[in-house]
Amino acid sequence: MDFQNFIDYLSLEKNYSKHTLAAYIKDLTFFSEYLEEHYDTSEISKVTYPMIRSWIVLLVDQQKSNRTINRKMSSLKAYFKFLLKTRQIEVDPMVKHRALKTSTKVQVPFSVDEIDQVMDLLQKQEGFEGARDHFMVSLFYATGMRRAELVDLRLQDFDWSSGVVKVLGKRQKERYIPLLPSLEPLYQRYIIERDSLKNIVDAPYLLLSQKGVKIYPELVYRVINGYFSKVSKKIKRSPHILRHSFATHLLDEGADLNAVKELLGHASLSSTQVYTHNSIAKLKQAHARAHPRNNKS
Repeated sequence: MDFQNFIDYLSLEKNYSKHTLAAYIKDLTFFSEYLEEHYDTSEISKVTYPMIRSWIVLLVDQQKSNRTINRKMSSLKAYFKFLLKTRQIEVDPMVKHRALKTSTKVQVPFSVDEIDQVMDLLQKQEGFEGARDHFMVSLFYATGMRRAELVDLRLQDFDWSSGVVKVLGKRQKERYIPLLPSLEPLYQRYIIERDSLKNIVDAPYLLLSQKGVKIYPELVYRVINGYFSKVSKKIKRSPHILRHSFATHLLDEGADLNAVKELLGHASLSSTQVYTHNSIAKLKQAHARAHPRNNKS
């Protein structure tokens, strides 16, 4: 089962990220191995939907979540659609496939008080890592950018005179996010510490490790999870929850949904609407407290 042309198509024409491409490769490789082991074939033209259904059953038996299975099926669906488009197959075996039902999990954001407590902790940190972590977490919360976007930031992306930072989002799409004035002194403090590093390997990149190399996603997670673990008992304390908190707090303060959509870099409004759940809950409370007809028959 050769899917290299498909991966090239996603990379060159669709501008998919390396992370997304890796997920497609992993899913298609697993399916290819399943076909060879259970059906003794690697010919894609011989694949039928019952074969795919049997893989789904195996994944369920392996206790994979419906969300994980749906992602794998989405990879297959995109692959067969590509094969049909390029006339490598005549019939799409997944044309009638329907995604498995998944429960919508409400992401619980950090409270403003928890954010403030973490910022107080960060303000007390010293040295290179202290300055970097303070600026990194503050920038992440102030802009709501994705973790991958934060990791890939370059020095040239910042324009403090205009008060904006350029980020490269999904599918290589650029957008500009406003910078809070309070971030600049944290940036300047970090740059002084950064310049004092003995050996800078990845000079163009803004955020570096103590060894002078570009930071990586696991480091961002470790820093954010580490600090928020000290002030929050929430189960999830990931970078995504901090991004979620950024969006929720803006909406709580009356920010326009479309404006938040642009800041987050979402392609559609439906992606942003998932952040409105907590804001709607607060609106209901305010409505119940303030409306003159509440508790009246």
